[in-house]
Amino acid sequence: MRILIAEADDLTTQSLESILTAQRYAVETAQDGDAAWELLELFDYDLVIADVNLPTLDGISLCKQLRSQQYSLPILLMTDSDSGHDKAVGLDAGADDYVVKPCDPEELVARVRALLRRGSKNASPILVWRDLYLDPSTYEIRYHQTPLTLTPKESALLELLMRNPRRVFSCGMILEHLWAYEDAPGEEAVRTHIKCIRQKLKAAGGPSDFIETVYGIGYHLKNIPAPESDTSSETTPHPPTKEQTLLALEGIWQRFQPRMQTQLETIERAITALDQNSLSEKLRRSAEQEAHSLAGALGTFGLPKGSQLARELETQLGKKTSLRPQHAQTMQPLVQQLRQTIQQKSAEPSMVINPGQTPYLLVIDNDQTFLSLLIHEASHWGYQVQMLPALDQAAETVTQHPPAAVILDPDVDAHPTRLKRFIKQLNTAVPTIPVIVLTHQEGLSNRLKIMRLGISRFLQKPMPATQILEAVNQVLQHHHPAAAKIMVMDDDPVVLNTLTALLNPWGFSVTTLDQPQQFLKVLNRVCPDLLILDITMPKISGIELCQVVRNDPRWSTLPIIFLTAHTTPDRVTQVFTVGADDFVSKPVTGPELVVRILNRLERVKLLQRLANVDPLTGVLNRPKSTQDLNVQLNLAMRYEQPFALVLIDLDQLRKVNLNYSHETGDSLLRQLGRRLSQFFRREDIIGRWGGEEFVIGMYGMTAQEAKARLVALTQNLVDHPLLATFEPSIHLSFCAGIAHFPASGNDTHALYKAAEEALQQAKAQGQGSISIATPQPQPVLNA
Repeated sequence: MRILIAEADDLTTQSLESILTAQRYAVETAQDGDAAWELLELFDYDLVIADVNLPTLDGISLCKQLRSQQYSLPILLMTDSDSGHDKAVGLDAGADDYVVKPCDPEELVARVRALLRRGSKNASPILVWRDLYLDPSTYEIRYHQTPLTLTPKESALLELLMRNPRRVFSCGMILEHLWAYEDAPGEEAVRTHIKCIRQKLKAAGGPSDFIETVYGIGYHLKNIPAPESDTSSETTPHPPTKEQTLLALEGIWQRFQPRMQTQLETIERAITALDQNSLSEKLRRSAEQEAHSLAGALGTFGLPKGSQLARELETQLGKKTSLRPQHAQTMQPLVQQLRQTIQQKSAEPSMVINPGQTPYLLVIDNDQTFLSLLIHEASHWGYQVQMLPALDQAAETVTQHPPAAVILDPDVDAHPTRLKRFIKQLNTAVPTIPVIVLTHQEGLSNRLKIMRLGISRFLQKPMPATQILEAVNQVLQHHHPAAAKIMVMDDDPVVLNTLTALLNPWGFSVTTLDQPQQFLKVLNRVCPDLLILDITMPKISGIELCQVVRNDPRWSTLPIIFLTAHTTPDRVTQVFTVGADDFVSKPVTGPELVVRILNRLERVKLLQRLANVDPLTGVLNRPKSTQDLNVQLNLAMRYEQPFALVLIDLDQLRKVNLNYSHETGDSLLRQLGRRLSQFFRREDIIGRWGGEEFVIGMYGMTAQEAKARLVALTQNLVDHPLLATFEPSIHLSFCAGIAHFPASGNDTHALYKAAEEALQQAKAQGQGSISIATPQPQPVLNA
């Protein structure tokens, strides 16, 4: 667990660091609030310990800023005062606990453990995973009744895995959690610690693979089946076992067998036409494309021979100018062998998986026809389905065997009290169980009445089973946030479904698209963290789509991975030349693709964070704030809402730089950035566009409402000066210009131009003035 200590006194810092390091925590330190904030923006911590009287940014302000920016990590404040008022102020600012210095080391450690438990998904003071027990307060570790003696780092590593048993940790992630950044060793140290823990677990009678290696990705606790007497249920998404992956792929295989038969028939027709010297160019291209599709798909389904045969057919059919009737004789045996390979795979017995290992959906309905359709479709999505006709039966089932989600028709029990009690049971379960209502009821009043009960999604009957399961996946991804959003562009539905089956169990939210014409629309709607493109597609190639993405400023840094069946040097060079970050050769295998995705996302994570924030003030920089302003302005247009754009310019920055120093001016800008973030609404867009110029976008606010907010900000700066430690204190003032949609324009540039003109008018009126842009004349329509 990683802890950040923000303390100005070196002796206190060293004391705290020594105490916590001895308790196996990785400790980082900062000497002032600004340094602490910068570290928190750059790196992940499990707990912050901050002194109230920090320089530059005090502990109370740091706490408020963290909470205003949606940081949920626990915060422990320290103070020299035992005043009840001071404690109340700290707790009101968002702190989780408060200690008075000097603090007893034992009490401090106990408070730290309590806060870490509170912030952890596993709130139990004793961590348990099957027969393994770990007490974080004493670091007593047992397997069955056999004690384990682990080193401090081994204990911390095991605790990390036990607190996050469903998560796969790469070596880099483990280093980030367990070592201070300046002391972090290489990845080999992680592997050595894992090996030692495994040996000690095995000596205590545990399995040698209790900590399982996900090859090429990292480590996690193995999902060892529970004893029959253990009725606990694990509904949190877990990295898939080999059997679960094969089961998901088998469902796709069964689903797309008819399509593969059609593909074979197309290839056979082309060969027959070639033999008769009547092969058209259209049929040749179609057969070549079908062979290309089969070559990529069959290898993924565990048919390397079939993939090789399809690849040979693709090569032969691709000889556009040299293709002759006699070539049909060499291709006919290939397609026959290919058909036999597919038939043999189809004749294999279907896999059967233990129902306890597969997430299930509880359906509360009495429509048997709907149930049969849903069961058939759910098998392709990796779910089992159980239907119950009454709420009382469902309530008992949920208690004994919690489902992944509940699909509920409220008409099965019209009694409002029972329905409300049942949904409350699902919402208060640990973990919560999402509720999806599927009903014939119509009308806004009915929908609002049901939504107020606390459901996750409202669906209208009748609805296809595929759309219902798509909604289930969306809801589950919301309850268990995805590691990243991935968009896949490929014209082959087999590839799209296969990638979805491979990536979803790892926690990725996958959006697929098979129509290149819709590419930009879906890209802008999904805003993915990573893009996967196929090279060979009809009409528009993946190469061309990559060029489109790289030429768009908004997406110029989006990670792009190509899928390709051709790995010749020329093709690989072409892929990287157009801006790709990586490529994966077909057939696709799950672990290889996952590790490439994780590596790419980890690499860009820090760069993306730094690229969006102005390093001095902590608010958004101009590119990111412009992007967000455009989004809010589009929403204002769509829903006919007001939108105010404010341009702020400081009055005395040059004077501060001249009379004090540029460092003082920088501190002024830094504190103003924090004050703006604290003062305005969470949904307001705050950006620094250069020098002392700040832009603020306020969705849903008129110009007069925006002016009232600025007046209040002016008074706030008078009551609480930013640089109050200077004598005489610097009383900051600013001029502001306000533009308003739709009166001042309907795009960001027009609003900025109008706000700039209003700002110049305000400056002419004197320091501290605020001016609203004159509305632009509206065009007059001829009668």
